Amino acid sequence: MTTVFIISAPSGSGKSTLVKAVREWDPSIRFSISYTTRPPRGQERPGESYHYLTEAEFLARIERDEFLESAQVFGYYYGTHRGVLEEARAAGCDLLLDIDVQGARQLKNRIRDAVTIFVLAPSQKELEQRLRARSEDLEAVIARRLSEAAEEIRDYRLYDYVIVNDQIETSVETLKSIIRAERARRSRIEEQILPILKTFEL
Repeated sequence: MTTVFIISAPSGSGKSTLVKAVREWDPSIRFSISYTTRPPRGQERPGESYHYLTEAEFLARIERDEFLESAQVFGYYYGTHRGVLEEARAAGCDLLLDIDVQGARQLKNRIRDAVTIFVLAPSQKELEQRLRARSEDLEAVIARRLSEAAEEIRDYRLYDYVIVNDQIETSVETLKSIIRAERARRSRIEEQILPILKTFEL
């Protein structure tokens, strides 16, 4: 059985670091590389960070209903291709999605049993410091990201879990614990339970 884990966070909250740590901890977890119309940034490489498309290409894929979810963020389109879920189910693997609040809402409506996780920086000041430390964005972009973060965090109640990313090591362990707990749900391991019960039958 495949469990879909959706993780969202304002830019600079440390979400990518958590995702990287979990993928190293359990390489069997499938990770969805999103499609975007945003140009590559920093050390990003096509096919590793994102699949990069022109806006026309992206809109054409929307018309063909290729995305499980899609959203426009900071003027660019982002989307999750439906093929990643089909592949994860075929392989019997869990799927981890790193997507924004808009996309998470769409996916939760499509996949009711998806597990949603929201990551928060411990304060607005800390978030701003992290954004500046990346040295990737202009001042106007940082201001916009902080403004967007103020909007995004209002939706934290839509999520099953919230991780306050104060200490990265603790946050990684919390995320691992969420995954372990969800994998132990009765509905997920019913097929493993029934053979055990049969050994107790007289």
